[in-house]
Amino acid sequence: MGAAGRDFHNFNVVFRDDPGYEVIAFTAAQIPNIEGRNYPPNLAGTLYPQGIPIYPEAELESLIERHRVDQVVFSYSDIPHEHVMHAASRAIAGGADFRLLGARATMLQASKPVVSVCAVRTGCGKSPAALKIAAILRDEGLRVGVVRHPMPYGDLSRQAAQRFATIEDLAKSDCTIEEMEEYEPHIRNGGIVYAGVDYARVLARAEAESDIILWDGGNNDIPFFVPDLEIVILDPHRAGHELSYFPGEVNFLRADVFILNKLDSASADQVEAVRRNIHAFNPAARVIDAAMPVSLENPAQVLGKRVLVIEDGPTLTHGGMGFGAGVLAATKFGARELVDPRPFAVGSIKETFAKYPHIERLLPAMGYGPAQMRELEETIENTICDLVVIATPVDLRRIIRIRHPTCRVTYELQEIGRPTLREVVRDFVAGMKKDG
Repeated sequence: MGAAGRDFHNFNVVFRDDPGYEVIAFTAAQIPNIEGRNYPPNLAGTLYPQGIPIYPEAELESLIERHRVDQVVFSYSDIPHEHVMHAASRAIAGGADFRLLGARATMLQASKPVVSVCAVRTGCGKSPAALKIAAILRDEGLRVGVVRHPMPYGDLSRQAAQRFATIEDLAKSDCTIEEMEEYEPHIRNGGIVYAGVDYARVLARAEAESDIILWDGGNNDIPFFVPDLEIVILDPHRAGHELSYFPGEVNFLRADVFILNKLDSASADQVEAVRRNIHAFNPAARVIDAAMPVSLENPAQVLGKRVLVIEDGPTLTHGGMGFGAGVLAATKFGARELVDPRPFAVGSIKETFAKYPHIERLLPAMGYGPAQMRELEETIENTICDLVVIATPVDLRRIIRIRHPTCRVTYELQEIGRPTLREVVRDFVAGMKKDG
């Protein structure tokens, strides 16, 4: 059971070459249009010359019955604990065992040191943290290989092991908006990004060109590589979620360093609730306090305007947030009204609003492929507003046509007090060099 990422990795490292198992199928959830494909033979290995089909998760029970399935392996992220047990109940009711794979079984050992940057939920501010850590490591004179959690939404065979060093590389690979949001900021900061489907091959490619590996995690998944330093981002806007979402709680319990983020916008009660959980469940971890202030390229544009806010898609969908940096910026700089895009939505964008009813007066930047990008563009075009406020990690104006006046939101991680991120990373690098 997966979402085109962790499921493929679990198959590759645990099941692919083991004749004691016959993998019948993958099921797909969370991400639009990832079912109905085939995990290709060149990735599936010699035991699967026809590849492996990918079905919608709704067909789980019929697959168990039809193939007399013995085991169901849950393999995707940012799921409430209760939801995981509902999935377990479905599998067990059908007669199968339900299984979760652990770190020892699924983490690859790298030949270079690994710093991992993960989170307890989608949308905690992991990307700005990873960008800052990569810059600090480069300042230490290290060649940094940024390995991103998988987002293989296209041709899986072509995406087996990817390397992105230029913006042109993104276009050549037909990257989705979601991929560009994660890869482009690193590239613009002088980094090289590695990603794909087969992470043994991805790792080998990164190791050949790097002194250190920076694992840039996705959702709230755990790393694919054995980390030497585990940095985990916490979001007090969702206080308590660090203990109630899978596998975010795993990251919470494993962390060497926490970044307690968004202290500039969360309430004192929310922050204190997270601090109590740190003290109770992982008191040995170092804690970096941080803010994520927002800024606008032209704040005067927003004052008194009716604005359409476009936020990072995954943060709103399976991340469960009802607002993001765009709403914070529009409110801060005096927008008269946040325009509701739902009456203007078309196609899969309209379906997204139906699936995630907590999303109201803002638009998630959904772009899992060319068709959805066109529907996003049409939804924006249809929306009656004075201004479009773009709060996505990548500048949407470079990817889709927006006829309305626009203003872009930017945000970055800022530490409060000590320890700082630079101090923590330098301590790690010093220890690494001392150990050879």
